[in-house]
Amino acid sequence: MTRIQHSRPRPTLMAPFAYGSLSLPNRFVMAPMTRNFAQNGVPSPGTAEYYGRRAAGGVGLIITEGTVVGHPASSPSPTVPRFHGGDALRAWQMVVEAVHDAGGKIVPQLWHVGLDRKPNDSPQRDVGNVGPSDIFGEIKHPGATMTRRDIDSVVDAFAAAAAHAQACGFDGVEIHGGHGYLVDQFLWSATNNRLDCYGGTTRNRSRFAEEIVQEIRHRVGLDFPIIFRLSQWKTIDFEARAFPDPLALESALAPLVDAGVDIFHASTRRFWLPEFEGSDLNLAGWVKKTTGQPTITVGSVGLEDSEFVSALLHGQGAGTAGFEQLEQMLARGDFDLVAMGRALISDPDLVNRMREGRADTRLPFDASDLNHLN
Repeated sequence: MTRIQHSRPRPTLMAPFAYGSLSLPNRFVMAPMTRNFAQNGVPSPGTAEYYGRRAAGGVGLIITEGTVVGHPASSPSPTVPRFHGGDALRAWQMVVEAVHDAGGKIVPQLWHVGLDRKPNDSPQRDVGNVGPSDIFGEIKHPGATMTRRDIDSVVDAFAAAAAHAQACGFDGVEIHGGHGYLVDQFLWSATNNRLDCYGGTTRNRSRFAEEIVQEIRHRVGLDFPIIFRLSQWKTIDFEARAFPDPLALESALAPLVDAGVDIFHASTRRFWLPEFEGSDLNLAGWVKKTTGQPTITVGSVGLEDSEFVSALLHGQGAGTAGFEQLEQMLARGDFDLVAMGRALISDPDLVNRMREGRADTRLPFDASDLNHLN
């Protein structure tokens, strides 16, 4: 793919976006990126400044780092923030205020890691892992298979977190349903071998996610935006295909639309790659085609075609790589919003620089910016 860098304004990417109660000044979203800076699950003092700076830099919507719901087995580490408990929620309210003061919008990403957790490294060392089954890659987790009571408990934890987000003044919530974490472990046949109504078919494997969305919608009402993040790739298998074809994708996601999902966030590692044979649509494009809902695309936006670690080690900073193609895909209607992660670590002001026509050169990568990553 040819990358064209130029400094002219990009009216398509800079166009406002509105859906339901969510109104954004442009199409740019800050992607969630784990930072591991929390202290006993409480966001660090610099968190409000960190997100506020990106809002001031022009990003239309910020999605926070993954923040775990109030279930004993949800968190992989005490350095990961939680979205329960008065101390953590007060810190998150300060984040909301900083972002709103800078003119931005923000939603928390609600997270449960499921089987992707080492109990000895987690805040609850005496609590075992939970998952749809007891299989995660090559590792067996005896006793991890969730009962109906376990499922209800996790559903309640997600819904309670969403209600907390609404009370704190957030502009919506995102459910982390990708990358091989708990919600995705139900969606993925490699980690879900259940024989009840939560397993077997693609439709049944989406039931857990559906119940989470339904209960959130019940708690927060009709006007509070719900975003659902999904992916094909997993942290333990970059080549995974949870949805082998468009029919499987539609079967999994249609119930989530009926349950109340407003926007889907389709996580890929490279936004420009087609998802299924016979079409140049990427995953976000196919999700929009099969569900009819707005979608967010993501995957190496603003970076050269390189691996994450390679980009860091070789000092690659933020640039305008790929934005010409993004504009074309956005204008064609493939997706509605564009999430950037690493590019906004290097340059919090990238969106403003693009709006002002000053984004035709790449910025040097500052190693101190690694403090914002895990």
